[in-house]
Amino acid sequence: MQDFFTAFALPRHLNIDLPALEKSFYAQSRKLHPDRFASKPAAEQEAALAQSSLLNDAYRTLRDPILRTQHLLTLEGVELEEQSKSATEAARTSGTEKKQLIPPELLEEVFELNMQLMEMKAAKEFGDEADPDLKRDLEAAAATFNQKMAVTQLQLEALWTKWDNAASDADRATTKDAMVTLLNKRSYLRNLVRDVTAALEG
Repeated sequence: MQDFFTAFALPRHLNIDLPALEKSFYAQSRKLHPDRFASKPAAEQEAALAQSSLLNDAYRTLRDPILRTQHLLTLEGVELEEQSKSATEAARTSGTEKKQLIPPELLEEVFELNMQLMEMKAAKEFGDEADPDLKRDLEAAAATFNQKMAVTQLQLEALWTKWDNAASDADRATTKDAMVTLLNKRSYLRNLVRDVTAALEG
């Protein structure tokens, strides 16, 4: 696993100076431009190309706060539920969708939503017009889950500052666990919104 923070000589912090990151990216990219290596040996050209590719990946990851958080957690030895290779392989082998653990506080809402989605699916299969009340309920559910995602984002931002200012390994461990929980919740909420949107548009 490449440490993208080191590509820009940055500490493993989650609040970073984005204009400075962009400036560093373009400065390093100019130094690695293929034109500068046109007359160099093939080995040097390949090395510059590989370094440029790494720089692009690092910049794309670090400028996005969620990707940045996921990358840091991966460097810290965490495998997020969404990224779990074992779960992905199991789903591919069985031909099913990869299942995510339902955040406990969403159990009741998810149960109700699944019933509504099944009702909507059944109406479509039989060529019936979906109940207007059902459509309104699904639209309201999507709005609720989007709002929960916004709250999750704010909670994550607070944890970024807590991580950056952590005074001990114990503080970092607690913050890391909290970030993992929130990222998995955010991923689950995003998938719920996707499913509701697909049901309403389909």
